[in-house]
Amino acid sequence: MKTPVRNYLTTIILFFALIFSANAQNQDLEFYQLKTYFLKNDNQEKTVDSYLKDAYLPALKRAGIENVGVFKTISNDNSDSLKIYILIPFKSLEQFLTLDSMIAQDKSYVSAGANYINAKHDKAPYERISSTLMKAFTEMPVMQTSKVKGPRKNRVYELRSYESATEAIYQNKVDMFNAGGEVELFESLGFNAVFYAEVISGDRMPNLMYMTTFENMESRDTHWDAFRTAPKWLKLKVEPKYQNNVSKADIILLYPTEYSDY
Repeated sequence: MKTPVRNYLTTIILFFALIFSANAQNQDLEFYQLKTYFLKNDNQEKTVDSYLKDAYLPALKRAGIENVGVFKTISNDNSDSLKIYILIPFKSLEQFLTLDSMIAQDKSYVSAGANYINAKHDKAPYERISSTLMKAFTEMPVMQTSKVKGPRKNRVYELRSYESATEAIYQNKVDMFNAGGEVELFESLGFNAVFYAEVISGDRMPNLMYMTTFENMESRDTHWDAFRTAPKWLKLKVEPKYQNNVSKADIILLYPTEYSDY
């Protein structure tokens, strides 16, 4: 009878060891939520702007969450222009899960955001909200707020999403950024990245997302020209093990609002 007991205890120990190992690997990696407001007119845009500026961002700061980015699209297409993106960093999943209930108890938030919070069904402040939850890459475990200067309207914050055909192929692209040195290359070329992250929940999976920042569009184009001709990239992109690991790439060009933290 001793052997089954010993085997049972060994299994329990291994189980908790695996949990501890996973937590240890993730404990220094931030999580990010990208919320996107879809709006139908200028009145909704003004309502959401006022809510974010006067109620939501101040409440996040009181909850211990700093460096929240708020962005709008650089586009001549009106359908794209009526979106607002909010990027929120979290130190842990627990912080993400408890945020809504925490700020709901914040009297200053409830008061400042009353028009938005108590909106009627036929006067909704937005059409819908989409949400993407991400986990930071090991090569950039913590968000770095952009250091670019100049008028905010001129700045370019480039948000990219890379989808892959399968989960295994997606992991290969993540490896290309981390072990392959793509993150390091961006850093060496001065792309001023804000984050690189794996999408762990969203409407487009499997995929990864990252954001780089530039003073203006000319700077953005110059940086990408340097990237495409960099010897390290020319070598990396032809490595056999990294072929065909992106099936769809989305590029969204944004600028930070005046009340964005960066």
